[in-house]
Amino acid sequence: MALSAKLGSLLRQNAQLSMTSMVNSIRCMSTSSTKLFIGGLSYGTDDQSLRDAFSNFGDVIDARVINDRDTGRSRGFGFVSFANTDAASSALSMDGQELNGRNIRVSFANERPSAPRFGGGNGSYGGGYGGNSGGY
Repeated sequence: MALSAKLGSLLRQNAQLSMTSMVNSIRCMSTSSTKLFIGGLSYGTDDQSLRDAFSNFGDVIDARVINDRDTGRSRGFGFVSFANTDAASSALSMDGQELNGRNIRVSFANERPSAPRFGGGNGSYGGGYGGNSGGY
């Protein structure tokens, strides 16, 4: 009931809200997320500059730029976690704003499934008769 009342008030607000912002607001109400995905980051953005950019919206618990494990170079996205949902919701206003020369994308982070991660490959373990890895 409270969700439908909030949704109604969202729809009555000014029509300038983008569809993405509205969807993110609805997602926030239903999941109470405090973790944001930040995309489109400049390669020069580090953890501290990401934290600094979002700290004026509330208490930042964690700010992390994701780096490539082989090269150590930024992959151009990161995550910011806030102490509460209100701070995270207000930080959504950074969506489309410039940070270190790039327009960033800000949205609520999707939780990763907890399924075990296995290595890549084509599913073939070799062996057998013929095949692509020798054998008889």
